[in-house]
Amino acid sequence: MANVGSLDRAARFALGAVLVGAPLLLPAMFAPLGAWRFALVGWGVVMLGTAVFRFCPAYTLFGIRTCPVSKA
Repeated sequence: MANVGSLDRAARFALGAVLVGAPLLLPAMFAPLGAWRFALVGWGVVMLGTAVFRFCPAYTLFGIRTCPVSKA
């Protein structure tokens, strides 16, 4: 049961890749954040996961759907 549409999925994938990659590839720039940079990586992993599986639990809680309803 998918509730994440194509545009939403692409945005989540792009943002997730940046959030995971930036703190790991540019550690000197994110060093002042301390442990918060790991929170950014965790948020990025969640964004990538929701993009891959096309399912967002928060969307289910709020009744949001960004993908078209399939007629199966």
